[in-house]
Amino acid sequence: MIKYLGSKRLLTGCISAAMADLSEGDRVLDLFSGTSRVGQAMKKMGFMVSSNDHNEYAHTIARCYIEADAHSMNAQAKTVLDSLRDTEPSPGWFTRTYCEEARFFHPDNGAKVEAIRNRIETLSLDEPLRSVVLVSLMEAADRVDSTTGVQMAYLKQWAARAHKPLELRLPELHNGPGEATCMDAEDAARSFSGRAAYLDPPYNQHSYRSNYHIWETLVRWDEPEVYGVARKRMDCKTEKSDFNSKRRITEAFIASVNALDVQRVVVSFNNEGYLNRETIESVLSNRGEVHTVEADYKRYVGAQIGIHNQSGKKVGKVSHLRNKELLYVVDTDADRGRKAAMAAANMA
Repeated sequence: MIKYLGSKRLLTGCISAAMADLSEGDRVLDLFSGTSRVGQAMKKMGFMVSSNDHNEYAHTIARCYIEADAHSMNAQAKTVLDSLRDTEPSPGWFTRTYCEEARFFHPDNGAKVEAIRNRIETLSLDEPLRSVVLVSLMEAADRVDSTTGVQMAYLKQWAARAHKPLELRLPELHNGPGEATCMDAEDAARSFSGRAAYLDPPYNQHSYRSNYHIWETLVRWDEPEVYGVARKRMDCKTEKSDFNSKRRITEAFIASVNALDVQRVVVSFNNEGYLNRETIESVLSNRGEVHTVEADYKRYVGAQIGIHNQSGKKVGKVSHLRNKELLYVVDTDADRGRKAAMAAANMA
């Protein structure tokens, strides 16, 4: 999996526990799928998972890990990846933009990424095979990047991993069916009908497209107009989610929750986010009795590093290094909701 700010890797056990009493084959929605880590956990539990995200790179990840079936896909993907490994580096727009104008990847690896991506474009692969191959390339590039984990900036000196050769690996797919959509949250919620939904919306002004703009470009392969030191896509300025707006997030959250046709809703949200606990519990209480579980975690990597000015000098202290992830559980069956929340609390 790629490095990802906001990944629920450490919270997956709690989320899985909150869904553990559901039946195999139940339809479950992951409304803001991101890296699809939670969706994968639910797929492995035997649920029919529908993963949604409005970013193309996240949709591609979901097609790889949720839609693709390992049993029918592994052999095909391995054949394609084997054919791509001997691709000769060929620098062009991608290498110039992200390895020379910016320094996210060493030019040797950037030229290799670019050549492989150009070859993928000529193969006319069907989905979800195309997404499996693209995710293999994305993950290979992530293993040799020179960042702290987000693509808002790059390291002054090359990271040690940036000098390692690019290596395509077969993604670890999972058996069973699934589906992936690329829609706004409210539209995806309205189009889904099933047993449960998991919501992990953005919680502040930082959009995931801005944080991972290179993956969006790698998937779209559209040579967009870029700006700034990080060479971000211009649409990072223009295509903002309501969930990244302090003024609009409450209305967007209410609309998405109200559109859901499910019995159980599980929401994870950071206590430093735009929505406070009282607001979230109030919105969810329209669906039944709400139970809230707290889990204590380290803050994001930037907080661990500290506050620096543009010259790299440390100029301030971070106020705190821990925060809380809050998991909200509500079910139309109050007793089942209570038990699901207790199971999640036991894993926190």
